[in-house]
Amino acid sequence: MSQVPRAIISVYDKTGVVELGRSLVNLGYEVVSTGGTYRCLKEAGLPVTYISEVTGFPEILDGRVKTLHPAIHAGILAKRREAGHMSELEARQIKPVDLVAVNLYPFTAVAARPEATLDEVLENIDIGGPTLIRAAAKNFPDVIVVVNPERYGEILAALQAGGLDPAQRRSLAAEAFAHTAAYDAAITGYLQTAGLQSDGFPTSLTLHFQLQQEMRYGENPHQKAAFYRSLWEEGRKDTLVHAVQLNGKELSYNNIGDASAALEMVREFAQPAVAAVKHANPCGLAVGATLKEAFIKARDADPVSIFGGVVACNRAVDEETAKLMAEIFLEIVLAPSFTPAALEILCRKPSLRLLQLPVGAPQPWLDMKRVPGGLLVQEADVHAQERSAWQVVTKKVPTAAEWEDLAFGWQVVKHVKSNAIVVVRDGQTVGVGAGQMSRIKAAEIALAQAGEKAVGAALASDAFFPFDDVVNAAAAAGVMAIIQPGGSKRDADSLAAADKAGIAMVFTGMRHFRH
Repeated sequence: MSQVPRAIISVYDKTGVVELGRSLVNLGYEVVSTGGTYRCLKEAGLPVTYISEVTGFPEILDGRVKTLHPAIHAGILAKRREAGHMSELEARQIKPVDLVAVNLYPFTAVAARPEATLDEVLENIDIGGPTLIRAAAKNFPDVIVVVNPERYGEILAALQAGGLDPAQRRSLAAEAFAHTAAYDAAITGYLQTAGLQSDGFPTSLTLHFQLQQEMRYGENPHQKAAFYRSLWEEGRKDTLVHAVQLNGKELSYNNIGDASAALEMVREFAQPAVAAVKHANPCGLAVGATLKEAFIKARDADPVSIFGGVVACNRAVDEETAKLMAEIFLEIVLAPSFTPAALEILCRKPSLRLLQLPVGAPQPWLDMKRVPGGLLVQEADVHAQERSAWQVVTKKVPTAAEWEDLAFGWQVVKHVKSNAIVVVRDGQTVGVGAGQMSRIKAAEIALAQAGEKAVGAALASDAFFPFDDVVNAAAAAGVMAIIQPGGSKRDADSLAAADKAGIAMVFTGMRHFRH
C-alpha cells in the first residue's frame, strides 16, 4: 500500500484551515475532506480528495451520513504496531489515517439564540465529527488529532521538525476528549434545562462550563480560583459573563460574587434603584425618583459600610450621580450604561471597575452549591409574589405609605443572608441584620443600626417569628408595620404583641431563607 500519509480535515470553524491544508500537502500528505471544507480547500487550489472517493459511498440524508464508514474509521483506529491490524487494512485496501483535524457544528451558539427552533438546534448536533475525534483521540499514539485551530501552527512546526513527541500527542488527545465531552454536556444541558424548571430533576445532571478567566486568588490569597461561564445559559446576555468592563483593575473572585448579588437586587425594582453590597449582603439598598436620589439614599443607609463596596444601578449613571460616586472609595460600579460625562468622571479613578451590562427583570435560573462529594441544586428564588396573596393579621391595617415600605422591605429581605431582618423607611434600608444564628439577634442589629429612623418604619423578616421577642423589640424601637411569612406555632403570641403595640402585621405565606 502507499506510504503517503493521509489527513482528514472536516471543520466548521475554517480559521487557518487553508494554511493547514497547504502545509500538509507540502509535507507530502494526502488530504481527504468533506462538504464545505472540501470546497474551501479546492477553491484555494489545493489537491484534495472528496470523502466519497475513499468510502465509495455518497453523502446521504442531506449530509447527515458521510464519514461514518469502515474505510474511514478502520484507517483511524488501526494500531500501526500490531501486524494483524495492518494486514487487515491491506487486505481490504484501506489506507491508515495519520492526522484528523475536526471541529464541530456550532450547537451552543445556535441553542443560545432565543429565536432558534428545536429543529434548528437538533440539526446542529454533530454526529460524525465527534466520532472522528474520539476515534483519533483513542488511537493518539498513532494518529494526531486536533480540534483547536490555535494549535495548527504548533503541530505543523513539529511535523516539519520530524514529528510530534508522545507528550504532544497525549496533550492533543486530552484536548480532543475535553472538546467532545463539553459538546455532549452542552447538548444534555439544553435538553435537560426545561425539565429542571418544570418537570422535576433528572437522575443524572450534566453541566457545561467553560473557563472565562483565571483569577489572582480566591476569597483569600492562599486559595487558587477561576471564573467559569455556563454555556447552556449563553442565551442570557444580562449576566456578568457578558459584562463589558470599561475601566479599572481585573475583577477578583469576591468582586464577581458581590457584583452578581448586587445585580440581582436591583433587578427587583421597576423604579430607579441602587444596591450597595458588602460580602454579598446589601449595606444600603434604595429606590428613588431618579438614580441620583436612589444613590444618595443607598449611600446614607450605611455610610461606613459602603466604603470599598460594590454598587449596582438599574439606570444609566449620569454626571451628577457619578460625581457623588467619585467622592467615596468603591470597588465596582455596575450599570446598564454610563453617560460620556459620567465615564469621564469615574475613569479618573484608575482602579475603579466599571461594568456595563443590561439589567432586566429577574429570570429563572438554577442555583447550585457545591458540597464535598456532591452538588445541591434548586430553582433560584426569583418568584414574584402578588400583594393580593398577603394577609393583614392584626387589628391595625397598614397605611398606604406603610404598604409601600412593606413591599420594599419584602423585596430586599430575600437578598439578605439568613437569619435576616431588614428595617426600611421611605424606600430606603435603614437597618440590616444579616446571617445571625438567632432571629432576635438579627433584629437587634438591624434596629440598633436604624436608631431613631426606626420610628415609623417597617420591618421585614425572611422567616416566621418563633417567639414574640422580635415584635416586642420592634415596638420598643418605634416600628409601625411588620411583614413576615407567618406559620409559627406561636404566631398568636406575635399577633398579640403587635396588637398591644398598635403595629400592623402582614403574613405573606412565603419564606425567603438565603444561606
